Amino acid sequence: MDKTAQGYVNTSYNEGISTIEFYHPSHNSLPSNLLSQLADTIHSESKKDEVILILLQSAGDRTFCAGASFDELVAIHNKDQGLKFFMGFANVINAIRTCDKLVIGRVQGKAVGGGVGLAAACDYCMATKFASIKLSELAVGIGPFVIGPAVERKIGLANFSQMAINATEWFTADWGKEKGLFQEVFDTAEHMDDYLTRFLTTLKGMNPTAMIKLKNVFWEGTDNWDELLSERAGISGELVLSKFSKETIQSFLKA
Repeated sequence: MDKTAQGYVNTSYNEGISTIEFYHPSHNSLPSNLLSQLADTIHSESKKDEVILILLQSAGDRTFCAGASFDELVAIHNKDQGLKFFMGFANVINAIRTCDKLVIGRVQGKAVGGGVGLAAACDYCMATKFASIKLSELAVGIGPFVIGPAVERKIGLANFSQMAINATEWFTADWGKEKGLFQEVFDTAEHMDDYLTRFLTTLKGMNPTAMIKLKNVFWEGTDNWDELLSERAGISGELVLSKFSKETIQSFLKA
């Protein structure tokens, strides 16, 4: 079976909270079909009156998100295909940005590349101590162009530059908390979920109108992101066609 066709995006609802969960057997990587489903689901849940908050999470107890699907990256053969693939990440980030609800992230394990971008795009993000993070794009000849604005917005240019250039280094969850990517870090997923339950119960009792107006303040200055992330997707879409990227990605797939 084609690996890029596997996985799911599921939604569940409970007393004002919509939980959006994604899964892929390759360490929760995100091929185009899952990226499209994620963006569409965030948009649709955002418009539901009964939804007060959105919880974004992945399945399993190890990797939160391994980022782009290498199987799909290696199959890109022209600029249009490259642009279309990387626009998947742009669309998810912009869906969170323009969502009419606060989006809370739950990061139970490692996040790589686009996975870091997802965590950064969330309005508030919890993690376990196992949630090491890495921006590995430069190591495969691309660079974190599409997710860069979201990551830089959360942790600042200097810290984003450090992660982007030191592309083979894992940064700890505590480092992520210190820099502002994570708001809380817990010893176990159980402790995180206990806290999340209390946190979400308290938060959903607050004024929804005030929360969305506050979110609009958080995202001030990002009105150009539709165009900006599209331009960045074009850069990544060209770079993935390079001999360096093709050979490097192939070597990872064979490892």
